[in-house]
Amino acid sequence: MRSTTDDADVIVVGAGPAGAASAHYLAAAGLEVLLLEKATFPRDKICGDGLTPRAVAELIRMGVPTRAEDGWIRNRGLRVIGGGHTIHLPWPQIERYPDYGLAKARTDLDSTLAYHARATGAKLLEGTSVTGPLLDERTGRVVGVQAKQVDARGRRVEGEPLTFRASVVIGADGVSARMATSLGLAKMDSRPMGVAVRTYFRTPRHDDEWMESHLELWDGEPGRSQLLPGYGWIFPLGNGLANVGLGSVNSTATATQLDYKALFAAWMRNAPPEWEFTPENQEGPVRGAALPMAFNRQPLYTRGLLLVGDSGGMVSPFNGEGIAYGLQAGRVAADVIAQALARTSDDARERTLATYPERMRADLGGYFTLGRAFVKLIENPQVMRICTKHGLPRPTLMKIVLKLLSDCYDTRGGDPTDRVITALTKMVPAA
Repeated sequence: MRSTTDDADVIVVGAGPAGAASAHYLAAAGLEVLLLEKATFPRDKICGDGLTPRAVAELIRMGVPTRAEDGWIRNRGLRVIGGGHTIHLPWPQIERYPDYGLAKARTDLDSTLAYHARATGAKLLEGTSVTGPLLDERTGRVVGVQAKQVDARGRRVEGEPLTFRASVVIGADGVSARMATSLGLAKMDSRPMGVAVRTYFRTPRHDDEWMESHLELWDGEPGRSQLLPGYGWIFPLGNGLANVGLGSVNSTATATQLDYKALFAAWMRNAPPEWEFTPENQEGPVRGAALPMAFNRQPLYTRGLLLVGDSGGMVSPFNGEGIAYGLQAGRVAADVIAQALARTSDDARERTLATYPERMRADLGGYFTLGRAFVKLIENPQVMRICTKHGLPRPTLMKIVLKLLSDCYDTRGGDPTDRVITALTKMVPAA
């Protein structure tokens, strides 16, 4: 239970989507929450900036306004290009999620969510870089965090080190997962790891109604030049800009020797002139990031620390999305913590906290396991080429694929394709 020396009931390390969602739901449950963010908003994060209907549903559940006048742009679905084919796949019509996606640059999205958590009642401290956990000397349990103040450039501000105490700590500190690694929780090299690079362009395509995915990238004329490894995307932002990037995924976390920025430059050199993806229209550098997938860091709870978002490897192997799962994890973690702190004994609280990994595995474990098998297939260029050439022209098949890849299927019934996907996720081990 909360000690008289504690600064809060719960400390959340990192104010990205997963951390902000955690803080929002904890504050809504009446708990005192410290949300610690090392940067100062607005700040950038490497991301495609596109939100699937699953992520939009989480925003709606949080009560986050998504009005067009606030910079949110809706999209109808996914335009897929590859193998000489172009198909349009509208988002599925199911009860669980809306039939539209959204896009918003992370510089705006993250500050919007963090300030939403603050408005709910969480205490947000920006420029507070957590350096590691504070451990109970007797039990080794996490009872808070150690931190330092930093300026807008991440440089340490003169002053004494900071210490914050709480009954429970949530690690939402991204792919670096400093809190987890401080407890010896290493990433699992057997799980997939993605890499993505992206930048922004001023382009006439900024208000396109479709998110666009390129399954083949060429360094010259398609079919008459070298096929580049990876896939590309164009996500319109509606403000004159589009997020343009490419990525690839390996079935294991082995280091790749690919020069992603060079691949991106080759793709851009051969982009159609009407897209205006030119150096003079580029806004900001090409930046890259790793995408930890399929629960690649476990356990998700140990010794008073819960992991949410990228720190727990909650990126989908199917499509590289992490925001939806980070928002979901924040919601589930907050519910588990609120229930735990209402218990009247240490043993009961601990048993309740230990249900967090079980709940996350029950909902996502089977789906992530299917995603791991999917990655092993598509990382073979021959298989990917066959799937692109012969699969894209079949609209019925591609509708099923979209449901699977976007995680937008009805688990409570739906049509026969929904029931098949749901059955598959339950047949495989939820590891």
